[in-house]
Amino acid sequence: MADVDMAELPQTPRTTAGDDDLSLLDGEADLAAAILERLGGSPREDFQHLCATAAAMAQAVRDRGVEPTPVAYFAAAATALAPLARAGAGGADRHVAGALLAFLSAVLPALPTAVVRARGREVAEDVVRVLEFPSTPDSGVRAGLRCLAHLISAGDRANWEAVEPLYTVILRLATDHRPKVRKQAHSCLRDVLQSFQRQAILVPASEGITRCFERFLLLAGGSSAGNTGVAEGPKGAKEVLYILNGLKCYLSLMASKPSNTILKYFKALLDLQQPILTRSILEILNAVGESPALQLKSDVLLDVMCSLGLSMSSGRKSGDEMASIARLLHVGTKKIYNQNKNICVVKLPLIFTSLGDILSSEFEEARFSSVEAFRGLIDNCIDETMVSQGIAQIKARRQGLKSDPTVIEKICAILEGLLDVRYSDVWDKSFHLISVTFDKLGEFSADLLPEALKNLADMQNMTDDDFSFRKQLNACIGSAVAAMGPKNVLEILQIRSLCDENEWILPILEKHIVGASLQFFFKDVLGFVKVIEKSITKLLKDDKLFSAKRAEGYVYSLWSLLPSCCNYPCDTSSNFRVLQSVLCDTLQNQPELRGIVCSSIQVLIKQNKEALLVSREEDILSVDELSKSEIRAKERYTKNLAEENLKAIRDYSSKLLDVLCSIFLTSSKDAIGLLQPAISEIASVSDKDVVGKFFLDSIRKLLDATKAVNAEPVNDSLMQIETNSNTNSMTRALLLDFAASLMPGLAAKSINVLFSYVKPAIKDSDALIQKRAYKVLSMLLKDAEFVEKNLDVLLELMISSMPCQFPSKRYRLECLYHLIVYILKDSSMVRKRDIISSFITEILLALKEANKKTRNRAYDLLIEIARACEDAGNDGRKDSLHQFFGMIAGGLVSGQTPYAISAVVTGLARLTYEFSELIGIAYKLLPQTFLLMQRNNREIVKANLGFVKALVAKSKADMLHEHLKGVVEGLLSWQSDTKNSFKAKVKSLIEILVKKCGLDAVKAVMPEENMKLLTNIRKINERKMRKAKSSEDGDAMSMASGATRQSRWNHTQMFSDFGSDDDESDGPFSTQHTVTSRAGSKASTRSSRRRQADKSLLEKSIDQSTGEPLDLLDQKTVRLALKSGRKRTAPDDDEDDFEVDPEGRIIVREEREKRKKKPVSRDDDDADGKSSVRSQSVKKRKTSSGWAYTGHEYTSKKAGGDLKKKDKMEPYAYWPLDRKLLNRRSDRKASARKGMASVMKVTKKLEGKSASAALAAKRTGKMKHKKNK
Repeated sequence: MADVDMAELPQTPRTTAGDDDLSLLDGEADLAAAILERLGGSPREDFQHLCATAAAMAQAVRDRGVEPTPVAYFAAAATALAPLARAGAGGADRHVAGALLAFLSAVLPALPTAVVRARGREVAEDVVRVLEFPSTPDSGVRAGLRCLAHLISAGDRANWEAVEPLYTVILRLATDHRPKVRKQAHSCLRDVLQSFQRQAILVPASEGITRCFERFLLLAGGSSAGNTGVAEGPKGAKEVLYILNGLKCYLSLMASKPSNTILKYFKALLDLQQPILTRSILEILNAVGESPALQLKSDVLLDVMCSLGLSMSSGRKSGDEMASIARLLHVGTKKIYNQNKNICVVKLPLIFTSLGDILSSEFEEARFSSVEAFRGLIDNCIDETMVSQGIAQIKARRQGLKSDPTVIEKICAILEGLLDVRYSDVWDKSFHLISVTFDKLGEFSADLLPEALKNLADMQNMTDDDFSFRKQLNACIGSAVAAMGPKNVLEILQIRSLCDENEWILPILEKHIVGASLQFFFKDVLGFVKVIEKSITKLLKDDKLFSAKRAEGYVYSLWSLLPSCCNYPCDTSSNFRVLQSVLCDTLQNQPELRGIVCSSIQVLIKQNKEALLVSREEDILSVDELSKSEIRAKERYTKNLAEENLKAIRDYSSKLLDVLCSIFLTSSKDAIGLLQPAISEIASVSDKDVVGKFFLDSIRKLLDATKAVNAEPVNDSLMQIETNSNTNSMTRALLLDFAASLMPGLAAKSINVLFSYVKPAIKDSDALIQKRAYKVLSMLLKDAEFVEKNLDVLLELMISSMPCQFPSKRYRLECLYHLIVYILKDSSMVRKRDIISSFITEILLALKEANKKTRNRAYDLLIEIARACEDAGNDGRKDSLHQFFGMIAGGLVSGQTPYAISAVVTGLARLTYEFSELIGIAYKLLPQTFLLMQRNNREIVKANLGFVKALVAKSKADMLHEHLKGVVEGLLSWQSDTKNSFKAKVKSLIEILVKKCGLDAVKAVMPEENMKLLTNIRKINERKMRKAKSSEDGDAMSMASGATRQSRWNHTQMFSDFGSDDDESDGPFSTQHTVTSRAGSKASTRSSRRRQADKSLLEKSIDQSTGEPLDLLDQKTVRLALKSGRKRTAPDDDEDDFEVDPEGRIIVREEREKRKKKPVSRDDDDADGKSSVRSQSVKKRKTSSGWAYTGHEYTSKKAGGDLKKKDKMEPYAYWPLDRKLLNRRSDRKASARKGMASVMKVTKKLEGKSASAALAAKRTGKMKHKKNK
């Protein structure tokens, strides 16, 4: 019979007893019966023999009259195995022995521990005897190994003398020549060592493995030296490999001393440069590195790491091997560093050099692993002690002392070497690693990495054609700026003046300066500015206008560094006084720089205020996306430092406010948006007395201006009255804006004064004043305390001021929102909720506003109110939201006009789209929705269709199935005259239902008279599927793409009269071309053209080299963008270049005539220039697909065919490119591809002709064809 292999049995659910355990089926306790039931019908002979053994064991148990428990089966199997073991190798049947061992290995895991310890020794001896029989099959040996491993693990592990004989058998078979037996022995050794953990027996067990490894290693070395001549290699070499394969599983489980002993031999084995040995050792070390429990000797592990590193410079290795070495160098070096930092630091340069060799390889996986290893070692193994030693040596060397380079200097030199040419393919990764090093070293990088910065600066002079990592290079230099400071960067690069060669530094400084000093700005940066301003005067005198303009751009760019210098500066408290005088002078004398100054003031104050408010825990959670330089700068901003900075700003805020006030009251509308936030920030940190003084002064001026308006004479001319009125209105508006800007620093008394002025201003007939009044009131209402004190007055004011003028609508909605949310959140305001219902109605009506900003803000406020209801309580949050939804739905009953009803439905649609918990309630409104659709009113029908679309789009398929019949019948049962106007939208809704519920489900509820519509939808979807499958780029929309793919709310798409752009126009439902549909089509075409124009504008506003928005202040970038724009538009310019005669008539010539005709000579130099350029340019002709080259420059004048010309491409057949190839629709692409087919067809006909002659013949043929028609 064949061998019985337990591992080849059909897979059954495993228990925790062992990997090859036979599981009991259906909860049965009879193992033999389970085996018979499972394998009794198998035709395999080995399974039949196992079943026979199981049946014999079952019969023996029954004969004894005991229950078929695992203990009974164990006794029967042990009884049967004993005589077999004593019979010897000649008297034992090999198949019976294998089956008994297999059955016993299945029984042992189910035994109680007490039974194993009582009878285990006897059974183990029998198993060992059977294993020593040469006739025992491999499957029996594997089963016997499992038996021994379980007997050792579950037996008495306190006595090594009792365990050693069994353990020695397993260890001996770990080097067996049979692969499956060897693999099973390794697995058993792992299980046994796992059971020995934290016990004294682990040490002798581990030493046994070590002695075995050393014995075979010595044997392999001796046989190799003796040159036995054995073809299969030195004796013992295979056994060494066998043990190495096993060490992958259990070296990390061995005791520390034996593990270190084995590890010592790895260095010598690695020096042999044998791939199979190296691969095995790498896998072992990977397993060891992932085991934190195993403590290895640092010096031994370090020798192995160094050997791995040195192996990179000798011999070629695969990508997987190099990636594995990089990971090992990372993990192993960190482990050594944590155990013994002193010996690890010395070898770090060698490790970094090896990682550099891996980085220069051609394998991407190895490069990635090298970068990760570099980053890990830089972060974990470079500490302050190492850096401080290096800095001390550098300073001593500057004083004349000679010394060897320190470790950190060697590491920095290795990292600088990553910028060599041999790393050019991975310069992006090199830049990243050097950026990490800059961040790690901080300000010390100025002394340790100056050459790296110089090399990076030299790379800026490379052209874009030769260099494709410009963005990464800029980021790397930016890291240097953030780490060592802008002053050190300018000194290292020796930038003392700005020119074309170094102007690239300005945008990098602007983006990356952090934690610098204010002194750097008003000394170094403004020093640059003064020098350039002097040169501007000289350039203007010399009439060098272009150079003067460029210098002015440099001045502006230098001033643009001010906000960056205010990004966590380190000397605010000591140098703000000087900066304040500079800012005041700039605000007064240079209006073009006011925006920069105001934004700088905001940054400076906001960061100090945040340092006072944000707790340390929140600060730690928010630093994940920051660089280390930014984290260091932010950590310096403690609460004490922030208080000192704000005190310094507070001491000089009066002068700043005075300057800003004088500028604000004389500024234009555009400048107000820059000044107002800065004034608010300064007022928020200033003394309330100082702010109150400015506030009262502005209020007095405001009252005087109001009196002047009221006292305007009536007898003046109408024009004079209008002029004075506009001037006074603008003055009042500016004063009111300025007073509102001071609000963050006002006392409660001043707030009441401002409110007393706002109340009558809200009812002012001047639209500008009313808008400003509502804006100020919306700012006041953000304070809950103010709302609480003046709630009744505010409600009365809002009711009495209805309606407002159109420009004030948006700010009035803001005011209503704050009042509504305050009342809804306060449970004691139940009586006043009736008042706010009118406010909610006003917000709903604003959803129908033509002004997009007002309409979108109304949508946002509606959602924010609903969220406030959702957060009103913990237990009743859904109830509050449902009540709010019901309050709005009540407008369907109370609404009298179609406008009001459509506004309510629009609001319901928006809420349903946003909150999934409202979908169930929204379905209850469907009957009323379809009833409203019966009205012959476009506004109501359009709004209700949008509501249904939002409901269907956000519903899940199971809920749609429940209401499918009602939805379909409701959509198709309303009046036909209105229905025709919205047929595309109805069809779109039916398509969504088909996609979500399936065609069969919709067909089951579709009325018979509308089946043509469903058939048309099915055909269209099938057509789309076919196009999607045949499309080469896969961009065609498939049927599976849901109609609700656009998750964000889109008012136009939801409530438009027609379907989406992807709707087809085929089929019986859409073949009627009404006037409305044609108008819609034209409108769609116009909107498409506008979108293309907007897209073109957007592309021009984006820097194509970096993907970032185009910096319009960077003259070089703008010039490049304009050049590329002119290049793209060149063909359009040539289209209008017609040849005319002296009388102004257009001359049309044949291709040959054009070639023969010489350019007309002119006396004028400009004309000659134009003529020569036109004669040298390549002639083009217009085809149906676009512009095509005629190829006349290859035409031979003496014979037919084309000629090869020097410094030109070979003659070619031209297939005109067509923009339709970029179209998403497959049919458009197919029409564009027809050009290639025509080229292939006429190849034979045109053979031997020139390209221009072929094209001319083709055009002549077309003309003859047209004449015949």
